Amino acid sequence: MRLGLVLACALLALSGCGRAPSPAGSYGEEPTLPAPQGGLPTINTAHATSWPEGAAPTAPAGFTVTRFVEGLDHPRWIYVLPNGDVLVAESATEPQQGGGLMGWIRNSVQRSAGALHESADRITLLRDSDGDGDVDARHAFAENLNQPLGMVLVGDYFYVANTDSVVRFRYTTDAVRVPGQGEIILRLPHRDGDNGHWTRNLIANEAGTKLYVSVGSSSNIADNGIEAEEGRAAIWEFDPDGENARIFASGLRNPVGMGWSGGDANALWVAVNERDMLGDNLVPDYITSVRDGGFYGWPFSYWGRTIDERVTPQRPELVATALTPDYALGAHTASLGLHFYHYDGFPERYWGGAFVGQHGSWNRSELVGYKVVFVPFSNGVPSGAPQDFLTGFLNARNEAQGRPVGVAMDQTGALLVADDVGNIVWRVSYDEPAAPAQ
Repeated sequence: MRLGLVLACALLALSGCGRAPSPAGSYGEEPTLPAPQGGLPTINTAHATSWPEGAAPTAPAGFTVTRFVEGLDHPRWIYVLPNGDVLVAESATEPQQGGGLMGWIRNSVQRSAGALHESADRITLLRDSDGDGDVDARHAFAENLNQPLGMVLVGDYFYVANTDSVVRFRYTTDAVRVPGQGEIILRLPHRDGDNGHWTRNLIANEAGTKLYVSVGSSSNIADNGIEAEEGRAAIWEFDPDGENARIFASGLRNPVGMGWSGGDANALWVAVNERDMLGDNLVPDYITSVRDGGFYGWPFSYWGRTIDERVTPQRPELVATALTPDYALGAHTASLGLHFYHYDGFPERYWGGAFVGQHGSWNRSELVGYKVVFVPFSNGVPSGAPQDFLTGFLNARNEAQGRPVGVAMDQTGALLVADDVGNIVWRVSYDEPAAPAQ
């Protein structure tokens, strides 16, 4: 009887009938942290549909949005090679095996959101030879991977972050395919059948002497015991050959997008998805600079040293060292993509700022996210309120025509956005205003 009641309530919540207070207070450097809410979890995700013919997201005045490529298979991440070739990682969430009621709910939510199907496990190369914004050629660059996401080229090697390992391939300039199956240089924490946050992003420092891979937690708040989270909820640093691997920063529940802020204060920044089941406006996702050896609270605390009473046993001595993130991006927005715009193809107000792909909420009575936002930066730190940059992923019926994930910049300075529900990579270019008539 109790199980039936829980299932009925969970399914009712899927309709998203409730309305939530405005999430405005969960953005910025000092977000409002309301009291945590208990009871049954809110489960409300936008049902995945498709874009109508000729439709596109909406960008600010002066920008043009086009379909750079469509017909992909769950495009999640984008990496642009030095020669301008665009690489797209196509991968998807696998169904959870077991997990009881919560496992069933998770699979149902993911399926409704368009996330749950066979993973293509492929990286596709797109070539725009003349830089006119149209793809001239498309190739299978790497195949038979294992839920790939992060990609980076360092020297003569092309690196891929699979869900369970980092592999590398020999790369030759202008190649349309890498040879062989790749060399595994680093094994990553992984749980068969119940891998939780499976995405692994990858970035290198400017000198190419160190690589960094992000590894999300396997659960919401160490639900399977802290032992199951060994090496997870962290960013790892390692040498290009996989040696000297160590945890660079920890306590980051699900770190995904990474980027260098640039300038004199150049620092590694990361986009982090925070924990669920504490109410509509807890806990804010965020972007933050990460310190070597820094601890950011998960699972024992959030937004610095705010204790999560659900976690036992507590570690007060560890919480006492927890660092507060730099900039909140709204609770449950699923802020995944992160790209710093170090170029002059857009108006000056965008130079040096961060574009963030917000995949969209599922644990909130009123949908949030489902857009790309821009955070202005000055001298390497956020300098203003977040701005909507690419919207319209939700239609009038609150269905998801698309869900933005990875963001990058092409060889012309246009922004590329991976849409893993629309199976499209969107291209956002800026049209120079016409000169005034003489």
